[in-house]
Amino acid sequence: MNLPNLKDAKVRTKCKTRIIRDDYKVPDSMKNIGKGKKYYLKTYGCQMNVHDSENISAILEDMGFTKSDTMEDADIILLNTCAIRENAHNKMFGFLGRVKHLKESRKDIICGICGCMAQEESVVEELRGKYKCVDIIFGTHNIHKLPNILEESLKNQKQEVEVYSIEGNVYENIPVKRDSKVKAWVNIMYGCDKFCTYCIVPYTRGKQRSRMPEDIINEVKELVESGYKEVTLLGQNVNAYGKDLGIDYTMGDLLEDTAKTKIDRIRFVTSHPWDFDDKMIDVIAKYDNIMPYIHLPLQSGSDRILKLMGRRYTKEKYLELFNKLKKKIPNCAITTDIIVAFPGETEEDFQDTLDVVNTCKYDSAFTFIYSPRIGTPGALMENKLSEKEKNERLYKLNEVVNKYANEANRKYLGKVVPVLLEGESEKKGRLMGYTDTMKLVNVEADYKYLGKVVNVKITAVKTWSMDGKIV
Repeated sequence: MNLPNLKDAKVRTKCKTRIIRDDYKVPDSMKNIGKGKKYYLKTYGCQMNVHDSENISAILEDMGFTKSDTMEDADIILLNTCAIRENAHNKMFGFLGRVKHLKESRKDIICGICGCMAQEESVVEELRGKYKCVDIIFGTHNIHKLPNILEESLKNQKQEVEVYSIEGNVYENIPVKRDSKVKAWVNIMYGCDKFCTYCIVPYTRGKQRSRMPEDIINEVKELVESGYKEVTLLGQNVNAYGKDLGIDYTMGDLLEDTAKTKIDRIRFVTSHPWDFDDKMIDVIAKYDNIMPYIHLPLQSGSDRILKLMGRRYTKEKYLELFNKLKKKIPNCAITTDIIVAFPGETEEDFQDTLDVVNTCKYDSAFTFIYSPRIGTPGALMENKLSEKEKNERLYKLNEVVNKYANEANRKYLGKVVPVLLEGESEKKGRLMGYTDTMKLVNVEADYKYLGKVVNVKITAVKTWSMDGKIV
């Protein structure tokens, strides 16, 4: 048994990251353990978690399990969790209540918790004390060891906890079962060393560690050969890619080499303004297959709050970068993340945030009320705002954000834009896809166009989506 330890998770040394290529193996005793059985996998959180779940699915299927869309007919239920906000925490424990009820009638069901919440001391203590229905708990550093963890649990018939609070390594050659045949997630790095005072990720994901460039490019080439049209390069702070490798190779170099694979579309998330350099901007502007869409988290428009958050840039520097992106990258769409009601935020600080939003007129924004996470410096800061004040600020912010999102979409009305059709729309009889600038479009189109980039005339717009027809 290995339990998470917050103190150990904070440690950063100068030890070089190990690249491990041969650590994934399904023991012979587990190769057919899932034959005739089903698994149900529920994912919370960011794109990194979604891609982790693609690895978990492949590993389960290597053991013979087949996927189920409902937990009621599953033999193993796994929850891949997110630790960013309290809301995700509550959702997981709420879902566990349903699992507990299900296990009362089907005692042979295996339940597992993994992901970022599994890396938190307080969460694992609660799971061990109150949720005996959970059979296995593993974290973000040892997904590839799922067969071994499951084997130990079955053998010992007790709750198995294998969570490591370490800086972490890079594991290659872990299988993946991709959710889409059109677009793919590609990890380029893991972890984070920024330690923003509100963020738990550096503790749950370990230190910043980049994959080798050749491993990433080879993966993209394989995707191109398999017919994929789009890749999204993933990392907690992709702009810092390569800084830990000890070689003269940065995110700008990686973007250029990825563009040269001739993949139709390239995206990347998430960026930190502090590491967004001119080379990156120039490469994005140079290549047509690097999409003119940037997610650039602001978090706050107040210099005082940005300093308390540990963000390492000012409002002025952020706006300077924003304007540079808009000037150098034609038709560039920019979205952002904003936190309201961080401890100490005054009405003046909040107005500073609204000023930035009114200046930037973002295409859209993910907005949140600050959620204290145990173990982060922010959780120790006093917050004098009432719940009513917090919600009022979020409401005011969303009103402004939504206004500009609608204005941004209205500019597309009547225009013809390229759309990658990636699946069936929620609107019956239509397909859905995204423009190069990441606008959701529901398209009147035959299924023969699925997986293709087509020209679409926008016929109607709403705040969060558009309608269109192929031309």
